[in-house]
Formats: sequence, structure tokens, C-alpha cells
Amino acid sequence: MATQLQYAGTGRRKNAIARVRLIPGEGKFTINKRELAEYFGKKTLEMIVQQPFNITDTLSKYDVIALAHGGGTTGQAGAIRLGIARALLKADISLRPSLKRAGFLTRDPRMKERRKYGLK
Repeated sequence: MATQLQYAGTGRRKNAIARVRLIPGEGKFTINKRELAEYFGKKTLEMIVQQPFNITDTLSKYDVIALAHGGGTTGQAGAIRLGIARALLKADISLRPSLKRAGFLTRDPRMKERRKYGLK
């Protein structure tokens, strides 16, 4: 059995962590064993996940398999976007300038601030 070429990337956003694999294919998204529209349910979150492909015009070249956990849906969408961008970079280094210009290779450092006593 021949091994299939895969590119992996990890993304984090807020408390969400996503492990993303890109496999050469026709552009199918699978997140936690569910389709993209079924998992997120909002068009804006679907657009966030697809942004790296739209910037680099590679939407129909790769299938995406992502495992996301922690945080909420927005954090998971951002984590998957970062993971896809990092995996695309491993697949084709010439995409770096466009991904960097769009800001998809930078992890968003903002985290939820801890609850402090004495307030309220």
C-alpha cells in the first residue's frame, strides 16, 4: 500500500487547538468527522476557515481533515485557519508572501483575561 502525501499544521486561537492535515484532493472539508457547513453552521465561520485557500487560489487542490477541541466555534475557526496556513506553507513555500501579507501565519496572542475578585 502506497503512502499518501500529507501536510500537517497546528493552529491555536484563544483556548482552541486544531490539528490540520492537507491531502491532495478536490477541496473537501472534514472537521471532527463532520462536513464544514454541518460543523460550524454559520457562513462567516466557514469563510474564515477558507480564507487561506482563497488568498492563494488553492481551494480545489487539497482536502482538509481537521481535529479541533477547546474554546468556542470562533476560536476553533481561527485555529483551523492558522493550521491550514501552516500546512499550505509546508506544501508550497512560494505561498509564504501572500499568506504573510494577509496575516494568516501569525498566531493571535489575545487570550481571555482571568476573573479577578473584588470587582462587580
